[in-house]
Amino acid sequence: MELATILRAAPMLLLLCAAGANAQQMYKWVDSKGVTHYSDTPAPDGKKAEVKALTPGAELVPLPYALVSASRAAPVTLYTAVDCKGCDDGRKMLQTRGIPYAEKTVSTYEDQVKLKEAGSEGRLPMLVVGRTKLVGFEPSAWNGALDAAAYPAKNILPARYRNAAPVAAAPMAPAAAPAPNAAEREARDLVRVAEADAAAARWKAERDKKKNDTPPGFQF
Repeated sequence: MELATILRAAPMLLLLCAAGANAQQMYKWVDSKGVTHYSDTPAPDGKKAEVKALTPGAELVPLPYALVSASRAAPVTLYTAVDCKGCDDGRKMLQTRGIPYAEKTVSTYEDQVKLKEAGSEGRLPMLVVGRTKLVGFEPSAWNGALDAAAYPAKNILPARYRNAAPVAAAPMAPAAAPAPNAAEREARDLVRVAEADAAAARWKAERDKKKNDTPPGFQF
């Protein structure tokens, strides 16, 4: 599916894609010394790990060793857009086969740049399995890439497991705080002047009080 067509046909695309959270996955495992580890990658020695999608309400779900091993060696990323049948079909195939994956949406110019950097010239969907990149949805090619990366052919994902929410291919940077306008600057200056005047008045009152409390004839 050509990306230019998607952008022309979806005037509300930015608003729709903005709903995706910047979610990640966190792995938890205990080593041979009983030390608990938390990391964004599975256990290095293939130990059974718990995986958590860092989204509200997510819970720790143990993953089978085959999935931990495969996802560590060849993580899966799916690039998609709205109103893209191939994207929907590809996502459904991954979910049916039980593949843990990260989804990145393409809706802005910045997203298109990231998509091209990842290996596509504007076509979607794109599946990345480790270093293998497949543009366009081809079930046999996708299954072949997953087989080559040692992902199980049948779904063995725990029923409670949920993939992280989709995120933009080029997440937007936090908006900078707006600079104060002239009226705000003037108000702040007035506050500072008032505070300085109040401090000076307090100092003068304390000095005068000390003078009044000094015994007659006493010299400093």
